[in-house]
Amino acid sequence: MVRRVAIIGAGVSGLASIKSCLEEGLEPTCFEKSDDIGGLWRFTETPEEGRASIYPSVFTNSCKEMTCYPDFPFPENFPNYMHNSKLQEYIQMFAKHFDLLKYIQFKTLVSKIKKRPDFPVTGQWDVITEKDGKMETAIFDAVMICSGHHVSPNIPVDSFPGLDKFRGSFIHSRDYKGPEKFKGKKVLVIGLGNSGCDIAVELSNIAAQVFISSRSGSWIMRRVWDEGYPWDMLVLTRFETFLRNALPTAISDWLYVKQMNRWFRHENYGLIPLNRTLRKEPVFNDDLPSRIICGTVVVKPNVKKFTETSAIFQDGSVQEGLDYIIFATGYTYYYPFMDDNSIIKSSNNEVTLYKSILPPRLEKPTLAVIGLVQSLGATIPTADLQARWSTRVFKGLCKLPSVSSMMDDINEKMGKKLKWFGQSDTIQTDYIVYMDELASDIGAKPNILRLFLTAPKLALKVYFGPCTPYQFRLLGPGKWSGAKDAILTQWDRTLKTTRTRVVQNTEKSPPLQFLLKMFVLPLLLIVFWVIFN
Repeated sequence: MVRRVAIIGAGVSGLASIKSCLEEGLEPTCFEKSDDIGGLWRFTETPEEGRASIYPSVFTNSCKEMTCYPDFPFPENFPNYMHNSKLQEYIQMFAKHFDLLKYIQFKTLVSKIKKRPDFPVTGQWDVITEKDGKMETAIFDAVMICSGHHVSPNIPVDSFPGLDKFRGSFIHSRDYKGPEKFKGKKVLVIGLGNSGCDIAVELSNIAAQVFISSRSGSWIMRRVWDEGYPWDMLVLTRFETFLRNALPTAISDWLYVKQMNRWFRHENYGLIPLNRTLRKEPVFNDDLPSRIICGTVVVKPNVKKFTETSAIFQDGSVQEGLDYIIFATGYTYYYPFMDDNSIIKSSNNEVTLYKSILPPRLEKPTLAVIGLVQSLGATIPTADLQARWSTRVFKGLCKLPSVSSMMDDINEKMGKKLKWFGQSDTIQTDYIVYMDELASDIGAKPNILRLFLTAPKLALKVYFGPCTPYQFRLLGPGKWSGAKDAILTQWDRTLKTTRTRVVQNTEKSPPLQFLLKMFVLPLLLIVFWVIFN
């Protein structure tokens, strides 16, 4: 019988795990090596070892209605896309509201977790921790790893010959804390991800010139989508997910490229991905195209090599007089506290976890990895549902298939991931499909047909509207009585912070013409496909 659960990390995943354990009557103990909660979103002036570190100007890429814990909406006066300090404030509010802080041991490092000798029978773990120089060992019935996948900064030195000869300075984006010291300098940012683009745009206000180098390009999306609504409130819907997966590949790919190019033609800005149909995670930046067209940011191909003062690019062009190089080249993830690293196999960025959570070959399913997944959806609701699924597995209330069936499922999904996302992003997944899969296992997936029969207004919101986290608290374990009302009022909260000047003839939800445009075009394409094939 699982009762005592060790939780490693008190970020958004760790807090969700504490709460899920309490909902299932388990006894959580969370170990956090820093002195506060928040994880990635806790800003510090100095980077901490083993943790990503954000810069002061970071904002969320998911809006508040899509980002929240599913039974704890953001205050209605919070902006749709939040500064990191605002999100951290919300995280603190969540922890205090559900009284989670008393289950956390701060300034406590987990140095090792290992199976006990009788693990095949008990499924128990020895968890060795260190605090104030003292080591302690405790026995736990289950472990939830919530330390995230932004762990060790990745600077691929071997991929850039001559870097050791460069006379200027180079840093990882983890060490970037503001633009001041780059004033009047020539800066090369390597990496076209969210961090790289944010930093390049910010530096373009103060640096002499900013260059951004990309090996494979990327789609750039804006937070402000059609008619001025948040992008994820319009894109992440059950109906759009159904169309994307139901349409023939050729049409689906054409629609995807068309959608990604609707803001501006990426090829005209040197940004278009090498494989434009892969659903790799796009970059969210509202300002990059304007900085490129104004010349303050220049897009360059991959660096071939460095000299003492310059970068030579793959196309043969040379940029002289560089002062700084900033590597926005991401992070590698690892679990140094694991006694047996083969439990969580990771090679070529491939992780062998059932449902992206559970090591399938364990004799007892008492280890869960929370948050080791990426999608267009927000981390908080994903981690919340992963934690709920895991605690149900720990209690034996969510039955697992055989090891061979779990491995077959992992291999099948890996093939789909490689097709949709490419070799380098195999922890990516389709947000709504993944969430529905977990929710279905624990009885929390909305029954759309039943909703249309019993609550048609709610059904329309659930199926055609944004797939907000509240949908996964409508029923099942952890059901929240406020979920229905939260869904029906989600657009009211979205518009409240932007409609700060009263005007006449206002609308409370996305206009009908937008919905018709979104629905009719794909349906016409289906008709034409059927007729001509």
